[in-house]
Amino acid sequence: MAAAGARVGVVFVSHSEKIADGLVDLARQMAPTALLVAAGGTDEGGIGTSFDKVSSGMAAADTGAGVVVLCDLGSAILTAETARDFLVEADRERAVIVDAPLVEGGVAAAVAAESGEDLAAVVAAAQSANAAHVPAQAPAAPVSSAAPAGYTRTVTLINADGLHARPAADFVKLATTFPVRVTVNGKDAKSLLGIMALGLTRGTAVEINTVDDGGKGAVDALAALIESGFGEA
Repeated sequence: MAAAGARVGVVFVSHSEKIADGLVDLARQMAPTALLVAAGGTDEGGIGTSFDKVSSGMAAADTGAGVVVLCDLGSAILTAETARDFLVEADRERAVIVDAPLVEGGVAAAVAAESGEDLAAVVAAAQSANAAHVPAQAPAAPVSSAAPAGYTRTVTLINADGLHARPAADFVKLATTFPVRVTVNGKDAKSLLGIMALGLTRGTAVEINTVDDGGKGAVDALAALIESGFGEA
């Protein structure tokens, strides 16, 4: 049973120690208090994977709520599967190796874990990277001229760098605190990769909508966050 307040941990398994460490640094920019563990390279610091590093990483990342493991290449997956097999049954059931892009999936999982989501939700966040990749220069999705159903606020993004990773993560973390469904220019407000894929730039009109009863507070809070500039403007 998970301890009170325990959150899902995330382990980054890479053939390169520098890549694993760098991914933790990257994810930490968006999930500063999440339990993120790097398990990269061999025991000697070379290119490859280490059973001991992965095994100890899983143990360190699991405080009772479970652990999500992401890997870069096929042999890393084999190492992670072997390490998982050596866990006691209760711990093994809480360790999930996710087939998803290491960078996008890992960042999405980290933000979900930061938000206090359960193991299934963190796994789903990581898996969302399989369908939602972030293009380098994606055109901003246009706001429909037809008024959507439900409650809608349209605000202008004022951040100089647009809705980049850190403010996008803050937006998603706020959205997950509300039980209602909210969309941003048609994308799920709780999907980090979906929001980032919109490629929202400074001056873009952002349409925040909900059709759920009781969703007005969520829309207003998210609109206010955008209007604040996320502390960057």
